[in-house]
Amino acid sequence: MKSFLSLLLLGLVSLVQALSSTGNRLLVVLEDSSDKSKYSSFFGDLESRGYSVTYDSPKSKSLSLFKHGNLAYDHLVLLPPKSKGFGPQLTPNILVDYVNNNGNVLLALTADQPIPAAVASLLLEFDVTLPPERSALVVDHINYDTKSAADKHDVLLIPAPKTLKAGVKNYFGVDGTLAVPRAVGQLLGNASPLLSPILRAPETAYSYNPKEEDALEDVFASGAQLSLVSAFQARNSARFTVLGSAEMLQDTWFNAQVKSPRAPETTGTANKAFAGKLSAWTFQEIGVLKVGKVQHYLNEGKVKDPTNLSVSDFPEINPVMYRIKNDVHYSIELSEYDGDRLVPFVPSSEDSLQLEFSMLSPFHRVTLKPTSKTATSTIFSTTFTVPDQHGIFNFIVNYKRPFLSSVYEKRTVTVRHFAHDEWPRSFVISGAYPWIAGIGVTATGWLIFVAVWLYSKPDESKAKKTQ
Repeated sequence: MKSFLSLLLLGLVSLVQALSSTGNRLLVVLEDSSDKSKYSSFFGDLESRGYSVTYDSPKSKSLSLFKHGNLAYDHLVLLPPKSKGFGPQLTPNILVDYVNNNGNVLLALTADQPIPAAVASLLLEFDVTLPPERSALVVDHINYDTKSAADKHDVLLIPAPKTLKAGVKNYFGVDGTLAVPRAVGQLLGNASPLLSPILRAPETAYSYNPKEEDALEDVFASGAQLSLVSAFQARNSARFTVLGSAEMLQDTWFNAQVKSPRAPETTGTANKAFAGKLSAWTFQEIGVLKVGKVQHYLNEGKVKDPTNLSVSDFPEINPVMYRIKNDVHYSIELSEYDGDRLVPFVPSSEDSLQLEFSMLSPFHRVTLKPTSKTATSTIFSTTFTVPDQHGIFNFIVNYKRPFLSSVYEKRTVTVRHFAHDEWPRSFVISGAYPWIAGIGVTATGWLIFVAVWLYSKPDESKAKKTQ
């Protein structure tokens, strides 16, 4: 009976477990509780995916992202505040500390109300710049919804991103058109490799402040310079997503009917599917890499199946010492977390996984090729020759790509010289034959000389005459 109850409890736990690889505790911060009904479909989807959602106001005195020095919530959704900021418990410094402690953040903006200076300061920490006019929005006189924005043209209709850039996996592609109402455009810095745009504005779009008469003379940015949805992935793989239009998450725009000036008929939006994928990536349901076995060993041609090594095949796996000019085999097992399971990781066709064998700088940088697969992982491996240099070396796999969690695997080994009994004998080296022959001739001549000298007698007659 007890075993049956334990199995039942385990089954219930597995049913309510979130799809995220980092946890299911989610905090939603919204200033007005009545706004919760506007996002009912979005929040309902999160709860159906196993998240334990907590709603709180930024004015709440009990609000805290940390408890006893640890994260109180694994994920955070920040909806636009109506006041000057998110309050003393959600300052830019606290939010940066939250990300540094592996917390994931989805920040939504809106142009319906001025953006607080604290939010602009927070985004500057991630090299994201907002328009100096706090009421600026993005408009497009070509790609807009004729039904809801016939006059202001501030509801953009943009195709869902099919490709992001060469060599980068796209986790946000959906079928259909996205409606982006009253969005705040972001300008991304070029210096940070951790920052990537997810959804860019069309070439005919621009950002301006409708409250200024001469706003069109000096626009903040235009075209592809403007990012409507941006992603920042920290070095610890924590994720910070900036959504330029919070209305994209509202029920009104989930599967809404829109019409472009160049389209003959109305179509439904793909906002619901896009919001699901955006939140799934932000909360680490997708795009998360897991490292399995990491093995390196002497490659002596004895192993037929590198995925099934045993002690009888090699005396030692992952040894701490190699000799110069050894042939070494290296393999690493990688899986990708996809919702509720691990699947084999497959890089894009334009991308590759690399191994560095380095001391102070790489002596070898070789491509790791997929050699075999299991049910949950792909095994990448390569073979190379240890350089003719002794010292402390490292096997390093440093794989960092946009929208994928970072992989950094480092194994340290010692490389020694040949021992005195490991050098090849001179008779094996053909170039040493003249020297060996010279030694033989010298030794033979010396023996002949000694033999002649020992067995030759002095002339006794001459010795007697002398006496």
